[in-house]
Amino acid sequence: MATRTMPRVFIPPPMRSLTEGEEVVDVGGTNLGQVIAHLERRFPGMKERLCQDDDIRPGLSVAVAGSVATLGMLQRTNPEVEIHFLPAIGGG
Repeated sequence: MATRTMPRVFIPPPMRSLTEGEEVVDVGGTNLGQVIAHLERRFPGMKERLCQDDDIRPGLSVAVAGSVATLGMLQRTNPEVEIHFLPAIGGG
């Protein structure tokens, strides 16, 4: 099996219209901000859906390598990670 050279991003269903239906894409970046910048270059409009005021949009959680990202746009990535953008789950 070949080693990946870029983080793998799983695209949430509501955002797949921006990726022409692609569910999973590999993009460069050594932190979450760079990954989102690469997504935006490849799929214009993606940053607006993921970010607000240069941070992750409220109500959206990001899992990097299976753990919830706590450093926002500075969260480190590497070529082997999987990144998932998930709606935050509220309870009451």
